[in-house]
Amino acid sequence: MKYKIVGDSCFDRSAYIDEYVKPQIVPLTIRVDELELRDDERLDPLELIRLIKESKNGPKTAAPSPHDFLKSYEGADNVFVVTLSSNLSGTYSSAMLAKTMKEEGGGGTFVHVFDSKSATSAETLIGLKIRELAERDVEPQEIVEQVEEYIGSMNTLFILESLDTLIKAGRISRLAGLIGNVLSIKPVMGADKEGNIYLVEKARGSNRAFGRLVELIGERAVDMENRVLGISHVNCREKAERLRDEIREKYSFRDVIIVEARGITTVYAGEGGIVVSF
Repeated sequence: MKYKIVGDSCFDRSAYIDEYVKPQIVPLTIRVDELELRDDERLDPLELIRLIKESKNGPKTAAPSPHDFLKSYEGADNVFVVTLSSNLSGTYSSAMLAKTMKEEGGGGTFVHVFDSKSATSAETLIGLKIRELAERDVEPQEIVEQVEEYIGSMNTLFILESLDTLIKAGRISRLAGLIGNVLSIKPVMGADKEGNIYLVEKARGSNRAFGRLVELIGERAVDMENRVLGISHVNCREKAERLRDEIREKYSFRDVIIVEARGITTVYAGEGGIVVSF
């Protein structure tokens, strides 16, 4: 089966994912003050971190256009698209409009757009699942059914090193954020089944937040032996590796992989942020 996997730029990757899944990435746009950046291979995440820290305003993001997605649908008989949660971004709507445009243009290409109901490492794992099924020559409609079921069973959790990103994004008040930073409050966040971000718990200090994240994985994961857990990190590789090692020691996931945060994950998780999906 000739197929292609397309993802938006919140589909965080590693060398292994690029080689094995081979996703074609359609980048979002990030705006920091007057500077507009495409979240593509030319973006330097470290420079983006610096720009966000120096800005008094929150960074803004914009979805790719339907035309951007439409171009990515060329060159395969079957196209599987993975996007950010439709409750977090207009990316899903753009991809769906491009699907309609493709179908109206004829040619018989099969296109399905998956709403990840999450972001970052969840998108990565969805792409990995599609790749595994496609390589087994599973029919396209069966791939859709199995992957949609998989999405419905997924969990995403993340911890933030600083509340500054949430303050600038307007998700918490500046006063509450400043008090939280002074008290070293580290939020443990999650994505619900509809793809909305919510506060799971608050922990005092990074170590407690890290430990609680490990515990929550054990409390929420099912069928670990048949599941892969993905970790995305924002410029904190050592922390991600420590988390991977603790998860491997405590639990029995089929595999634990680490991917690097690109621009969109960096915008919302902030430096030191860790996202896990399983």
